[in-house]
Formats: sequence, C-alpha cells, structure tokens
Amino acid sequence: MVIDAHLHLWDKQLGRVGENKVVALKDGKSDFGGEIRQMMPPYMLDGRNTVEMLISNMNYARVSGCVVTQEYIDGNQDHYLLECRKKYPKRIKVCCLYEEKEIKDEWIGQFDGIKICAGRLKEQNLLHHKEIFEKAERLKKFISIDMADGDAQTDAMEQLIETYPNLRIAIGHFGMVTADGWEKQIALAKHEHVYVESGGITWLFHKEFYPYPSAVRAIRTAIDICGIDKLMWGSDYPRTMTAITYDMSKDFIEKTTELSEEEKIKFLGENARAFYGFEELEVPEKIRNMVE
Repeated sequence: MVIDAHLHLWDKQLGRVGENKVVALKDGKSDFGGEIRQMMPPYMLDGRNTVEMLISNMNYARVSGCVVTQEYIDGNQDHYLLECRKKYPKRIKVCCLYEEKEIKDEWIGQFDGIKICAGRLKEQNLLHHKEIFEKAERLKKFISIDMADGDAQTDAMEQLIETYPNLRIAIGHFGMVTADGWEKQIALAKHEHVYVESGGITWLFHKEFYPYPSAVRAIRTAIDICGIDKLMWGSDYPRTMTAITYDMSKDFIEKTTELSEEEKIKFLGENARAFYGFEELEVPEKIRNMVE
C-alpha cells in the first residue's frame, strides 16, 4: 500500500513568484517570473496538469492514494481540486490554499486540509497566522506546511503545536533537508500529531541523482530523531518528473538496503494512511511493461 503525501494538480497555472507572474505555456514549459522554465514533463503539452494524467501515473506506479497540496507558483486551485476529489473520492485528499487572508469556515469544510506555504509568506512570523491553525484544529482538518529553510520558523511552530495540541500537521519537503538546521524541523515530529513528508526530496538531492544515497541517509537520520512512525513519502509530482519518472520517485526507497522492509512499508504508505485517514484503498494491478 503506497500513498503519496505531497503532489500538485492544476487546471490552469496562473501563479506568482514574489510579485512576478507564473504562467503555463506549452510542452511543459512555464513563464516563471520572466524566465522560461521546464515546469512539467514535456508531454504535458497544453500546460494543464490534470487529475486524469495523475491517476494514470499512480496506476502504473501502483500508488493507491495521494494528498494534493498547493503552491503560490501554480495559483489557487481550490475549485479544480474539489472537482478532482469528486471524481476520485477514495484515492484523493485535497488542501485549500492559505493566502494570508481569512478563509471562511464553510469553505474550509469542503476540504481535507489546508496548505500553508510558510517559506513564501509575506509575514514570516507564524504566530501572526495563528487564526488559521485554530480553525484547522476546530474544524478537524490537517495542515500541510512547507516551512522556511532551517530553523527560521521552528520556535514559532513549536508554540503553535503546543497551543493546538490536537491539530494534525504534516511538515513538507522533509524539513528542507539540504539546508542547515533541517533537523530542527524534523524534531517537531516528536509531538504526537506532527508528521514529516518527503515531497521534493529528489529535487533537493537532484545533483546527486538516482538512487539518491544521501536522501536515504537523511531518512535514516530522521528516523533517529523522531522515529519511523512519523515519516511519510511524497513525490512533489509533477515538477520532479522533469528529471525522473513518477515510479522512480519511490523506487529508490523500495530498492535501498539501508531501510528494513517494515520501515519501507510504514514510510511508503502505512503512516500516511493513519495520518490522513484513508479508507478502502486498493493496490493497483501490476502490469508488466515492455522492458521486463
């Protein structure tokens, strides 16, 4: 049972980086604040990153469920994500996007969680955003949060965790593992309802490339800090698929000898199933491909 705890979808990409626009072009490219970047694999011809293509990739890689987060660089995709979950209600959990303004309880109630791009907030002090944490706990939603590099926000985060002890929090990008002080983000998962997901870990170690031995060593370090039961796999689809396939984003975990089989089972799916509350998931059928 494999569950992807961190990926992205959009119908029309219309986001921003700082004050500059991010707009999808064609052949997987985007205008990224004035620079042309390969934002998606080139077979995403029309700039749309659709749920149908995702499900096809999930079926091939035998991924049972997923959590769709959001990012400012893609633009707010709230409406599209509700459509996606309606099509695949058992396999997909979705987050609404926090944009430093009030979100009505009625709107939050339609989603499974709330995404906070904390490293991109104009107001970087997380204590100034405590209202959204209070709402998430009261409405029994999880928070998916990508924090600023290192320990810049960990003290404030610790205070919020203690203030809202029943709030489920998933820390993204494996604590920005290649930045100094990343271990302090991982240590937050010592709290009962705080977990860490590895979305983007292949991006952070992209210079090393597959099979990412340093990423595996970082997972071992995180296990020493907070335990295997608090760690979850994420792909950061589709951006990381500009360098590797979706299957490769978990394949290096499945094949490493540095993790036990029990640790792999927990990391790749069982921990996420417990944290996000997935039910009735099925394992996609294995289809032998042409090189096997």
